[in-house]
Amino acid sequence: MERKPVKAIIFDLDNTLIETSRAGGVAIQKTSELLNTTLGLDDCTICSICDKFKQKLFHEHFDPSAGRTIDDVRVGHWVESLQETVGTSSSPSLAAQCYYLWKSSRLAELSLSPEICNLLKQLRRRYKLLLLTNGETLTQREKVEASGCGGFFDAIVIGGEHAEQKPFLSIFTLCFKLLEVEAQNCVMVGDSLDTDIQGGFNAGVRATVWINSAGCAVPDDSVKPDYTVPTALDLPDVLAQLE
Repeated sequence: MERKPVKAIIFDLDNTLIETSRAGGVAIQKTSELLNTTLGLDDCTICSICDKFKQKLFHEHFDPSAGRTIDDVRVGHWVESLQETVGTSSSPSLAAQCYYLWKSSRLAELSLSPEICNLLKQLRRRYKLLLLTNGETLTQREKVEASGCGGFFDAIVIGGEHAEQKPFLSIFTLCFKLLEVEAQNCVMVGDSLDTDIQGGFNAGVRATVWINSAGCAVPDDSVKPDYTVPTALDLPDVLAQLE
């Protein structure tokens, strides 16, 4: 069967187009400085508090129907992290200060590099572009706004606004409909094997491109990407091979 031409590219956001992990590291450092100034804690204790917060963030399950906002939930992560590490003697407002400093500091660091901006402009002359990101609606919309990436895409799909997120087929089917293309006309680009690459595989896209900045090996039990590159800036070379 003849392969269909590439007409559209679906991009992940976090750690694919913007350096969310690096921004998170900057935010944690600034929050650590606040804890040091406010409580006078040693580095080991502060590190423990921040590690607990990051673990709670990683395992977070947000239910918008429960009557709490994502900000409420994440202030709660800091409340618990402080209580579990230093007890209940800290100021009730400190957790909120930690969260909003962490949040604002992280958002301030999220931006598209000039090179990524140029790449997207170049690609959009030839392909339809769609941004597909998992996550809670407000959080991801804030990232899109902070990074200024909205204007580079024909459509933006936030996983938290739909019944299923990547890697489920339904959200990819929605993307194909918005782009008015078939799966075999699309390339999926992302840094997560479990969501981006597996999702593209499930959906039957023309090719999957794994952004592997750390140079990790693909685990034996994982889906195998069609292409692996260290940065999205290498995408034109992949597209040339698909022609």
